[in-house]
Amino acid sequence: MLDLHHLGKYRENNRIEAKKALGGLPKSIWETYSAFANTLGGVILLGVEELADKSLHPVNLPDPEGMIKEFWDTVNNLNKVSANILSDASVQIEVVEGNRIIAITVPRAQRYDRPVFIEGNPLRGTYRRNGEGDYRCTREEVQAMIRDASVKTQDMTLLESMELDALDYDSIHRYRNRMKTHRPGHVWEELEDGDFLYKLGAVGRGEDGQLHPTAAGLLMFGFEYEIVKEYPHYFLDYREQTEADTRWVDRIVSTSGDWSGNVYDFYFRVYQRLTQDIKVPFKMEKGERIDDTPVHGALREALANCLVNADYYGSRGLVIIKGRDAITISNPGGFRIDIQDAISGGVSDPRNAALIKMFNLINIGERAGSGIPNIYRIWQSQGWKAPVIEESFDPERISLVLPLRAEEPAMKTGDKKPVIKTGDKKVTAKTAVQRGAILDYLTVHVTAPSSELEALLGVKGSRLRELLGSMVKEELIVAEGGNKNRRYRLKS
Repeated sequence: MLDLHHLGKYRENNRIEAKKALGGLPKSIWETYSAFANTLGGVILLGVEELADKSLHPVNLPDPEGMIKEFWDTVNNLNKVSANILSDASVQIEVVEGNRIIAITVPRAQRYDRPVFIEGNPLRGTYRRNGEGDYRCTREEVQAMIRDASVKTQDMTLLESMELDALDYDSIHRYRNRMKTHRPGHVWEELEDGDFLYKLGAVGRGEDGQLHPTAAGLLMFGFEYEIVKEYPHYFLDYREQTEADTRWVDRIVSTSGDWSGNVYDFYFRVYQRLTQDIKVPFKMEKGERIDDTPVHGALREALANCLVNADYYGSRGLVIIKGRDAITISNPGGFRIDIQDAISGGVSDPRNAALIKMFNLINIGERAGSGIPNIYRIWQSQGWKAPVIEESFDPERISLVLPLRAEEPAMKTGDKKPVIKTGDKKVTAKTAVQRGAILDYLTVHVTAPSSELEALLGVKGSRLRELLGSMVKEELIVAEGGNKNRRYRLKS
């Protein structure tokens, strides 16, 4: 993750923690271990001090071997640390500028290992990383991690305190009619509503022998005022903002009271708004016009993916903003798999598997982990800037930004590059700041396309290419992939 030969270029941040450690293994190392494991992972450097200018420099550890032994003894002690998620290769002695230091690479813990906590108390000993420091997680954050660690997905819970009148049968009948259109002659088509909902997983039989809604059935078909009894923070919000200085020109919220407020009806109301400006080329199939494009499909996937992966117990609700230049889709809950695995495809670990089944039966959504790669592929085919996925914490949220404008065209070979004079101290200082910002960003986000780095620095594409080219040449970063799919990461 880090090129220790250029240690002085790094700064403490969301994924780097430096500790001088000349007095032995620091007690605070366990808070950082928990924080990295529960956030995005990171590197703990022992024998490294932070100077007044925030730069990192090595100091020689007198007994790194003894410190490593003490570390392994403690990390394997369940009374001290809830889980050892490291391998032997995770802890190494490194020589930097003639000084021996220790580098401990802590991966992001798998969801079934989270929360990783210390001192035997998850409510008092669970930490996360925020900027340069570790913070103790709130009870709500710990509970969210415990929910995600469960083998059963959240929406499989049977809500025995609720009756079937919590469901909106108008929504159910709209769903059934749509399913008839997409799956004519399905074996459930002639079932009574109760039996249909049971087969669908929207209701289940309780200990009293009666049918009750499942969490998935309540979310998909329930009335909003019933849904909030189980999910107090439940809130669905769609806004259209054509100008940055206006609040919104159109809005759909689950609390309005003039519609059901459930996930199913929200999906179709919002999908119509998202796609109303998409140009549809004239196309006939079997005598009927086909009003659909790959972009329509990508937006269906993005919207459904957001709805089925949201943590509806989480705070701040689900928010979708359609702007002039981009669509932003944000939902409560963190990623259950690595972001890069989600972008690459083939890996799926949904938070609400029963909701996925319900959407799949009306031909919405993917099950094999191919949805996000398809979105990236379709955006690339349109010549638009690459989508950006961001994960934030305190509280946990996932945001997908879908730009609606073209990528800046690549510079032609014959074009002249801007000249930056090395002797100009002001320009040199600015370049150093920009390079440092790129290193910090790639430390936190692991990899990034040039579009993200361009937005980060606020520079033109030609200037960014010059910066990235020089950093690749100096082996500070590595470029991977072809021109259109190229991403950058730190030199390992």
